[in-house]
Amino acid sequence: MSVAFRREGDDEHMEPKFERPIPPGPNRVTARGLAMIGAELARIEALIPTLSDEAAIKVARRDHRYWSTRQSSADLMPRADGSKVAFGCTVTIRHNGQTRTITIVGDDEADPVAGLLSFTAPLVRAIMDAEAGELVDFAGRPDAVEVIEIME
Repeated sequence: MSVAFRREGDDEHMEPKFERPIPPGPNRVTARGLAMIGAELARIEALIPTLSDEAAIKVARRDHRYWSTRQSSADLMPRADGSKVAFGCTVTIRHNGQTRTITIVGDDEADPVAGLLSFTAPLVRAIMDAEAGELVDFAGRPDAVEVIEIME
């Protein structure tokens, strides 16, 4: 049989494992986000020596590279003063007749279900630098979002 028709092993036909994607742009973080990154890095560092499965070790090392990069590139932002919508502040808005409160955080800290939105989210970009009482355009609609209250 020709060598062209033989398979040396199953490994050559497995899906390649890629690095975890790093979000583009600056890595802005809140104090809480920076602590979260440090805790995740410490958890992984404690986990790696306990692993014996080669696949699990590879995953843990990949995650370690991701969180090490995120920690080294973190830009701790100053606390917002509450005068306008800014990174780290909590904002109450009205959009589509619904009132909701969101906190503007970094990419790794974002959890939309918990009301933590990344500073790169389209809604956040639309309201950034607005003041309380201001109406801002969003998704092609004028005056679509009302900024009701800004808290530090």
